[in-house]
Parts: sequence; structure tokens; C-alpha cells
Amino acid sequence: MKRLILIRHAKATHESGYADFDRPLKQSGMQDALFMANILKERALIPEIVITSPALRTLTTAQIFAEHLHLPPSDTDEKIYEANERTLINIINNLPNEYDFIALVGHNPGISQILYYLTGQMRDVPTCAVALISFDNDDWRSISNEDGHLAFYDSPKG
Repeated sequence: MKRLILIRHAKATHESGYADFDRPLKQSGMQDALFMANILKERALIPEIVITSPALRTLTTAQIFAEHLHLPPSDTDEKIYEANERTLINIINNLPNEYDFIALVGHNPGISQILYYLTGQMRDVPTCAVALISFDNDDWRSISNEDGHLAFYDSPKG
């Protein structure tokens, strides 16, 4: 059985002077990431590894989760940045099979699209939302459309 936590990056600045890739988290975004990491910790929903887009806002979000959940530093995959549903399913199908529980930190609209694709459930995915999807599959390569069950969903907005 495989499990995947989808995490949308926390709230980032929209101030001018930053390229989109380099936008940092706002203070409230850092607090939201810590808040959501605490929720995962309290529920014992602790992935084995975190894979993230290398954009500053996703990387910082992933670092907060990894540090708080006592995980190794996050792996980055540049394909997650600006990924659509097709790219994300390709990334998921190529996740390392030795791990059964992985967190993926990314961006919208891709995170919302892949959540719907995997579970058939349409959800509003605000910044720093987390969605735990469980699969009966034993191999990441076999995961496809509506194979997943949305086992847990939460966001800082409640």
C-alpha cells in the first residue's frame, strides 16, 4: 500500500522585485507550514521523505515540514515547478518504490488537478493545504486515474 501527501506551498509574497521562482514565504506562510506540520505530527502522518519543487516558496515549505517531522532534507525535482496533471502523474509513477509514504510539495493549479485525478474529489486547495491519498497499489508505477482514496484533508483555513 502506498500513501502520498500532497502539500501546496505556504503563502508567499506578491511584492514586486521577485521573479516568480524566487518569491519567499510570508511570515504567515511560515507559521501556517509549522501549524500544518504539527497537525501531521499529532495524527502520526509522517512520510518517509519529502520531494519538492525547487522554487523558493515550495522549498521553504518543504524544509519546515521536514525539520518539524524530523525527516531528511527534501529532495527537489524541477519538473514539479509549473507542473500540470500529466507531469505530476509521471513524477508520482517514478517515485522510488522503496518508500511507501512520500510527501510532494508543489504549486496550484497542478496540486488541485492531481488531487482530483487521483481521487475523483474536487477540493479547494488553499496555500499550505495537505491531502493524504492512500492507494491499494504496491508500486508507484501502477498508480493512475482515481486509484486513490482521500484519507485526510486539512488546511490552515480549516
